[in-house]
Amino acid sequence: MVFTHRNIAALALVLALGFQSMAQESSARARAYKTLADIAYQGPDVGDDYARSRCKLDLYHPEGLKDFATVVWFHGGGLTGGSRTVPQALKGNGFAVVAVDYRLSPKAKAPAYIEDAAAAVAWTFKNIESHGGSSKKIFVSGHSAGGYLAAMVGLDKRWLAKHQVDADAIAGLIPCSGQAITHFTIRKERGVSDKQPVIDDLAPLFHVRKEAPPMLLISGDRNTELLGRYEENAYLWRMMKEVGHTRTELVELQGYNHGQMVDPAFPLVVRFVAKYAK
Repeated sequence: MVFTHRNIAALALVLALGFQSMAQESSARARAYKTLADIAYQGPDVGDDYARSRCKLDLYHPEGLKDFATVVWFHGGGLTGGSRTVPQALKGNGFAVVAVDYRLSPKAKAPAYIEDAAAAVAWTFKNIESHGGSSKKIFVSGHSAGGYLAAMVGLDKRWLAKHQVDADAIAGLIPCSGQAITHFTIRKERGVSDKQPVIDDLAPLFHVRKEAPPMLLISGDRNTELLGRYEENAYLWRMMKEVGHTRTELVELQGYNHGQMVDPAFPLVVRFVAKYAK
């Protein structure tokens, strides 16, 4: 390569931006963070003891910082298992994380877990500013079943509308290997095989719309993902484009199966939050 004044200046700019990004990351990680655990996000009339025990969240947030972004994180587990945790890779990035538990099948049936997910997102909208965050910078994400819930809450507006929250106020949706068709556990509840695809009003694909929040769809390798999971997300990406949504991105993490893909997905989540939290 021949160096000229122009490309030397460009290289200097790239290096400067890189150092600035590293400095900002270092500053974010050096900041103190606080965790508030076992917060009930449903009202006292939510239902039985099981519902009251599951409908809780943990809030991890930076201290001494104003108007920070927040990622609401839903765990995976096929809607039948799993429990809330703040992913280590999402810690120390200058934003808050809301880790959510929700009711599970078979003790609960659809759409209970979607209702819980919406209630947790609504709680975040109504409470994050009292902890220093911005209600304009709330992102919704999750892995597998959690990705399905993130997409349902953000695309089907009726669930948040019950809490007087507009789904379009979400800053971004980041489903990680979430189902775009009707979830296999919901199909199982109805006696439908997990190899029989269904797209009805409990499928994110049913609710594609132009005005939806920015969305990053992340999938594992199409050859090792669960039952066509990449193709589901690719179809969702395509149909969002067809309805005129210009801010849907699709990433395939080649070489990673369904369980493995979440770790390399986290840096993409962080980058997406930084992009849209300005």
